[in-house]
Amino acid sequence: MKYEIKGGSFPIVVCQLEGGEKMITEKGSMVWMTPNIKMETSGGGVGKMFSKAFTGESIFQNIYTAQGDATITFGSSFPGMIVPVEISPNRTLVAQKSAFLASEVGVNLSVHFNKKLGAGFFGGEGFIMQKLSGNGMAFIEIDGDLVEYELKAGEKMIVDTGNVAAFDSTVTMDIQRVQGVKNMLFGGEGLFHTVLTGPGKIWLQTMPIVNVAGAIRPYIPSGS
Repeated sequence: MKYEIKGGSFPIVVCQLEGGEKMITEKGSMVWMTPNIKMETSGGGVGKMFSKAFTGESIFQNIYTAQGDATITFGSSFPGMIVPVEISPNRTLVAQKSAFLASEVGVNLSVHFNKKLGAGFFGGEGFIMQKLSGNGMAFIEIDGDLVEYELKAGEKMIVDTGNVAAFDSTVTMDIQRVQGVKNMLFGGEGLFHTVLTGPGKIWLQTMPIVNVAGAIRPYIPSGS
């Protein structure tokens, strides 16, 4: 499979497939394709369907198989970026639960629960994430622009939870309470921050959807 990422604020990834090659997506992200591609919808088994329903994700996968040389294109659902990530036995990725766009069929998508107690109680969206494992190319969506860091063993980064897009599975995630009563009440940064600890790579996004929704909510007319 060969690919090319195009576009600006609303990017697409154009994938060139050879006969028999397959791509999967979970949320109807296909925007156009050549007619020699066969689409099948699969639930992926009762266990996977239940776990996906629990996290609010689509319980079905669309599998696209090329019948000869073919082209298929996947598009983002929010202004931002599409990031290619090579998944392998040596690299497993943990991502926000809305990040997965599409991948080769060798990539396995599963639910990732943060094992840290603090993250579970206070992490909100960050508690339930997606885990990408297996072998193959995957594409994830980033809200806004992307900033990457490579953390050394024991090195930490404090991040607002919504800005965490993805991280290597070698990185640990925990929740830290904002210090100081005045900071908590009047700082405008919420009560808790996410702490990412290396070693491993982290992907941070600059414009989380939840922040955009919060910013425009006061300007949306409410019913009388």
